[in-house]
Amino acid sequence: MNLGLGAPLQGPVRTKIQVPSGVVLLTDRRVARGGLVRVVAAAVAGGVRWVVLRERDLPRVERLALAVELRSILTEVGGTLLVAGPDPLLGDKPGRPASAEKAGSRTWAGATGTGSSLTALHLSAAGPYPPPPADLVGRSCHDPAELRRLTTEDYVTLSPVFPTRTKPGYGPPLLAAGLAELIRLSPVPALALGGIETPDQVHACVQAGATGVAVLGAIMRAHDPQQTASSLTARSGHGRPQPPTATTEPQTKHEDMP
Repeated sequence: MNLGLGAPLQGPVRTKIQVPSGVVLLTDRRVARGGLVRVVAAAVAGGVRWVVLRERDLPRVERLALAVELRSILTEVGGTLLVAGPDPLLGDKPGRPASAEKAGSRTWAGATGTGSSLTALHLSAAGPYPPPPADLVGRSCHDPAELRRLTTEDYVTLSPVFPTRTKPGYGPPLLAAGLAELIRLSPVPALALGGIETPDQVHACVQAGATGVAVLGAIMRAHDPQQTASSLTARSGHGRPQPPTATTEPQTKHEDMP
Protein backbone atom coordinates (compact mmCIF):
# COMPACT_ATOMS: atom_id res chain seq x y z
CA MET A 1 0.00 0.00 0.00
CA ASN A 2 1.74 3.12 -1.24
CA LEU A 3 0.57 6.26 0.53
CA GLY A 4 3.15 8.55 -1.06
CA LEU A 5 4.64 9.37 2.29
CA GLY A 6 8.11 10.63 1.46
CA ALA A 7 10.70 11.07 4.20
CA PRO A 8 9.88 10.71 7.90
CA LEU A 9 8.95 13.93 9.64
CA GLN A 10 11.46 15.41 12.05
CA GLY A 11 10.44 16.61 15.51
CA PRO A 12 12.09 18.89 18.05
CA VAL A 13 14.41 17.61 20.75
CA ARG A 14 12.24 16.74 23.74
CA THR A 15 12.77 15.56 27.29
CA LYS A 16 12.01 11.91 27.92
CA ILE A 17 8.43 10.91 28.60
CA GLN A 18 6.87 7.47 28.57
CA VAL A 19 4.18 7.06 25.93
CA PRO A 20 1.40 4.46 25.76
CA SER A 21 2.50 0.97 24.82
CA GLY A 22 1.25 -2.60 24.93
CA VAL A 23 -2.54 -2.82 24.90
CA VAL A 24 -4.36 0.49 25.40
CA LEU A 25 -8.05 0.18 26.26
CA LEU A 26 -10.61 2.63 24.85
CA THR A 27 -13.82 2.82 26.86
CA ASP A 28 -17.40 2.52 25.61
CA ARG A 29 -19.97 2.00 28.33
CA ARG A 30 -22.67 1.16 25.76
CA VAL A 31 -21.04 -2.13 24.83
CA ALA A 32 -19.25 -2.97 28.09
CA ARG A 33 -20.51 -6.29 29.43
CA GLY A 34 -21.40 -6.01 33.10
CA GLY A 35 -20.55 -2.33 33.41
CA LEU A 36 -17.68 -0.11 32.32
CA VAL A 37 -15.80 0.02 35.62
CA ARG A 38 -15.94 -3.76 36.00
CA VAL A 39 -14.57 -4.28 32.49
CA VAL A 40 -11.74 -1.79 33.03
CA ALA A 41 -10.81 -3.41 36.34
CA ALA A 42 -10.74 -6.83 34.68
CA ALA A 43 -8.64 -5.54 31.79
CA VAL A 44 -6.16 -4.01 34.23
CA ALA A 45 -5.98 -7.35 36.03
CA GLY A 46 -5.21 -8.85 32.61
CA GLY A 47 -2.24 -6.55 32.03
CA VAL A 48 -3.64 -3.32 30.57
CA ARG A 49 -1.83 -0.26 31.94
CA TRP A 50 -3.24 2.50 29.74
CA VAL A 51 -6.92 3.43 29.44
CA VAL A 52 -8.49 6.18 27.32
CA LEU A 53 -11.71 7.49 28.86
CA ARG A 54 -14.14 8.43 26.08
CA GLU A 55 -17.83 8.79 27.13
CA ARG A 56 -17.86 12.39 25.94
CA ASP A 57 -21.65 12.52 25.86
CA LEU A 58 -21.87 12.27 29.66
CA PRO A 59 -22.43 15.40 31.77
CA ARG A 60 -19.06 16.65 32.99
CA VAL A 61 -19.79 15.91 36.64
CA GLU A 62 -20.54 12.26 35.79
CA ARG A 63 -17.51 11.96 33.54
CA LEU A 64 -15.30 13.48 36.24
CA ALA A 65 -16.59 10.95 38.79
CA LEU A 66 -15.89 8.13 36.33
CA ALA A 67 -12.37 9.46 35.75
CA VAL A 68 -11.73 9.44 39.50
CA GLU A 69 -12.86 5.82 39.75
CA LEU A 70 -10.80 4.63 36.80
CA ARG A 71 -7.70 6.50 37.99
CA SER A 72 -8.02 4.74 41.33
CA ILE A 73 -7.97 1.35 39.59
CA LEU A 74 -4.96 2.28 37.45
CA THR A 75 -3.01 3.85 40.30
CA GLU A 76 -2.80 0.50 42.05
CA VAL A 77 -0.77 -0.95 39.18
CA GLY A 78 1.16 2.14 38.07
CA GLY A 79 -1.11 2.72 35.10
CA THR A 80 -2.31 5.92 33.44
CA LEU A 81 -5.71 7.27 32.44
CA LEU A 82 -5.83 9.40 29.31
CA VAL A 83 -8.90 11.57 28.77
CA ALA A 84 -10.38 11.98 25.30
CA GLY A 85 -10.75 15.67 24.55
CA PRO A 86 -9.12 18.88 25.77
CA ASP A 87 -10.58 18.76 29.32
CA PRO A 88 -8.30 16.68 31.60
CA LEU A 89 -11.13 16.12 34.12
CA LEU A 90 -9.04 17.18 37.09
CA GLY A 91 -11.21 19.93 38.52
CA ASP A 92 -14.61 21.47 39.05
CA LYS A 93 -14.41 23.47 35.82
CA PRO A 94 -13.04 22.47 32.41
CA GLY A 95 -9.28 22.88 32.30
CA ARG A 96 -8.93 23.86 35.98
CA PRO A 97 -7.44 21.34 38.46
CA ALA A 98 -9.26 20.65 41.68
CA SER A 99 -7.90 19.79 45.09
CA ALA A 100 -6.94 16.17 45.70
CA GLU A 101 -10.09 15.76 47.75
CA LYS A 102 -12.39 16.99 44.98
CA ALA A 103 -10.62 15.22 42.14
CA GLY A 104 -10.11 12.01 44.04
CA SER A 105 -6.34 12.74 44.00
CA ARG A 106 -4.65 14.53 41.17
CA THR A 107 -1.51 12.51 41.79
CA TRP A 108 -1.48 9.08 40.21
CA ALA A 109 1.12 6.80 38.66
CA GLY A 110 1.68 8.33 35.28
CA ALA A 111 4.09 8.98 32.47
CA THR A 112 7.20 8.53 34.57
CA GLY A 113 5.85 5.42 36.29
CA THR A 114 6.61 6.92 39.67
CA GLY A 115 3.36 8.58 40.68
CA SER A 116 3.49 12.02 39.08
CA SER A 117 0.99 14.85 39.02
CA LEU A 118 0.17 15.08 35.32
CA THR A 119 -2.49 15.77 32.75
CA ALA A 120 -2.89 13.18 30.00
CA LEU A 121 -5.10 13.86 26.97
CA HIS A 122 -6.05 12.16 23.72
CA LEU A 123 -7.34 14.48 20.98
CA SER A 124 -9.18 13.89 17.73
CA ALA A 125 -7.83 14.78 14.31
CA ALA A 126 -10.32 17.66 14.24
CA GLY A 127 -8.46 19.64 16.89
CA PRO A 128 -7.70 21.71 18.77
CA TYR A 129 -4.39 22.73 17.18
CA PRO A 130 -1.99 23.21 18.82
CA PRO A 131 -2.92 20.97 21.75
CA PRO A 132 -3.72 22.55 25.11
CA PRO A 133 -0.90 22.43 27.67
CA ALA A 134 -0.62 18.94 29.15
CA ASP A 135 2.04 16.52 30.34
CA LEU A 136 1.11 13.85 27.79
CA VAL A 137 -0.87 14.39 24.58
CA GLY A 138 -1.95 11.94 21.91
CA ARG A 139 -3.71 12.57 18.61
CA SER A 140 -5.89 10.39 16.36
CA CYS A 141 -4.53 10.34 12.80
CA HIS A 142 -5.55 8.50 9.67
CA ASP A 143 -3.37 9.70 6.80
CA PRO A 144 -0.18 11.61 5.94
CA ALA A 145 -1.94 14.99 5.87
CA GLU A 146 -3.06 14.62 9.48
CA LEU A 147 0.42 13.56 10.54
CA ARG A 148 1.79 16.75 8.98
CA ARG A 149 -0.45 18.83 11.24
CA LEU A 150 1.16 17.52 14.42
CA THR A 151 2.86 20.10 16.61
CA THR A 152 3.67 19.14 20.22
CA GLU A 153 1.92 15.76 20.46
CA ASP A 154 3.76 12.89 22.16
CA TYR A 155 2.16 9.97 20.30
CA VAL A 156 -0.53 9.16 17.74
CA THR A 157 -3.08 6.48 17.01
CA LEU A 158 -3.25 5.34 13.39
CA SER A 159 -6.52 3.91 12.11
CA PRO A 160 -8.34 1.97 10.89
CA VAL A 161 -5.85 -0.86 10.60
CA PHE A 162 -8.48 -3.56 10.07
CA PRO A 163 -12.24 -3.47 9.34
CA THR A 164 -13.98 -2.60 12.59
CA ARG A 165 -17.34 -3.54 14.10
CA THR A 166 -17.35 -0.36 16.18
CA LYS A 167 -17.36 1.81 13.03
CA PRO A 168 -18.55 -0.42 10.16
CA GLY A 169 -17.69 0.99 6.75
CA TYR A 170 -14.98 3.21 8.22
CA GLY A 171 -11.87 3.02 6.15
CA PRO A 172 -10.47 1.80 3.88
CA PRO A 173 -8.37 -0.27 6.29
CA LEU A 174 -4.64 0.36 6.29
CA LEU A 175 -3.73 -3.27 6.91
CA ALA A 176 -0.23 -4.07 8.12
CA ALA A 177 1.59 -2.63 5.10
CA GLY A 178 -0.26 0.68 5.20
CA LEU A 179 0.25 0.91 8.95
CA ALA A 180 3.99 0.41 8.51
CA GLU A 181 4.16 3.22 5.94
CA LEU A 182 2.36 5.69 8.21
CA ILE A 183 4.53 4.69 11.16
CA ARG A 184 7.59 5.42 9.03
CA LEU A 185 6.27 8.93 8.42
CA SER A 186 5.16 9.67 11.97
CA PRO A 187 7.52 11.88 14.02
CA VAL A 188 6.25 10.30 17.25
CA PRO A 189 5.50 6.76 18.45
CA ALA A 190 2.29 5.27 17.07
CA LEU A 191 -0.45 3.00 18.37
CA ALA A 192 -2.40 0.86 15.92
CA LEU A 193 -6.20 1.21 16.17
CA GLY A 194 -9.23 -0.29 14.49
CA GLY A 195 -10.55 -3.84 14.26
CA ILE A 196 -7.82 -5.34 16.43
CA GLU A 197 -9.43 -8.36 18.06
CA THR A 198 -6.96 -11.26 17.99
CA PRO A 199 -3.46 -11.89 19.36
CA ASP A 200 -2.19 -12.42 15.81
CA GLN A 201 -3.46 -8.98 14.79
CA VAL A 202 -1.70 -7.45 17.80
CA HIS A 203 1.53 -9.16 16.79
CA ALA A 204 1.19 -7.97 13.18
CA CYS A 205 0.80 -4.36 14.33
CA VAL A 206 3.85 -4.54 16.59
CA GLN A 207 5.84 -6.12 13.77
CA ALA A 208 4.81 -3.18 11.58
CA GLY A 209 6.45 -0.85 14.10
CA ALA A 210 3.61 0.13 16.43
CA THR A 211 4.53 0.85 20.03
CA GLY A 212 1.25 -0.82 20.98
CA VAL A 213 -2.38 -1.29 19.99
CA ALA A 214 -5.55 0.53 21.03
CA VAL A 215 -8.48 -1.81 21.54
CA LEU A 216 -12.16 -1.18 22.22
CA GLY A 217 -14.66 -3.86 21.22
CA ALA A 218 -12.52 -6.94 21.75
CA ILE A 219 -12.25 -6.19 25.47
CA MET A 220 -15.41 -4.15 26.11
CA ARG A 221 -17.63 -6.87 24.60
CA ALA A 222 -15.69 -9.84 25.97
CA HIS A 223 -17.36 -12.43 28.19
CA ASP A 224 -14.04 -12.64 30.06
CA PRO A 225 -12.30 -9.26 29.65
CA GLN A 226 -9.42 -10.24 31.92
CA GLN A 227 -8.54 -13.28 29.82
CA THR A 228 -9.00 -11.35 26.59
CA ALA A 229 -6.75 -8.55 27.81
CA SER A 230 -4.16 -11.07 28.96
CA SER A 231 -4.07 -12.89 25.62
CA LEU A 232 -3.75 -9.65 23.65
CA THR A 233 -1.12 -8.21 25.98
CA ALA A 234 0.94 -11.39 25.71
CA ARG A 235 1.44 -10.78 21.98
CA SER A 236 2.07 -7.05 22.29
CA GLY A 237 5.50 -7.42 23.84
CA HIS A 238 4.49 -4.15 25.53
CA GLY A 239 5.06 -2.62 22.11
CA ARG A 240 8.18 -2.37 20.00
CA PRO A 241 10.80 -0.18 21.75
CA GLN A 242 10.84 3.33 20.29
CA PRO A 243 12.83 6.46 21.05
CA PRO A 244 11.11 8.41 23.85
CA THR A 245 9.52 11.69 22.93
CA ALA A 246 10.42 14.88 24.73
CA THR A 247 9.42 18.49 25.16
CA THR A 248 10.93 21.88 24.59
CA GLU A 249 9.13 25.13 23.87
CA PRO A 250 6.07 24.37 21.68
CA GLN A 251 6.97 24.33 18.02
CA THR A 252 5.95 22.50 14.91
CA LYS A 253 7.55 19.18 14.07
CA HIS A 254 7.25 19.91 10.37
CA GLU A 255 9.24 23.06 9.70
CA ASP A 256 11.37 21.29 7.11
CA MET A 257 8.48 19.64 5.28
CA PRO A 258 7.48 20.94 1.85
